Amino acid sequence: MPEKRVTVASKVGLHARPAALVAKAAAAQPVAVQIAKDGGEPVAAGSVLNLMTLAAAYGDEVVISAEGDGAEAAVEAVAELVATDLDAQ
Repeated sequence: MPEKRVTVASKVGLHARPAALVAKAAAAQPVAVQIAKDGGEPVAAGSVLNLMTLAAAYGDEVVISAEGDGAEAAVEAVAELVATDLDAQ
């Protein structure tokens, strides 16, 4: 199962607008994408509520994973957003 560790780059963490953008991108993938804080339980990345309850703050490391056809590309797409300061856009 492909997975990638990334650091949350948005100043407010995965909350509000950044969470909505990440959830939208994750939900658009051909496979289910999971996200977890390092050492925590994974949650569905396609849900804004799940992302917000994850309480991933600026600078926290998260693990993004997926399984199935297209999993690697899905993980990369979501990881790229998490690693971008989405508040600056």
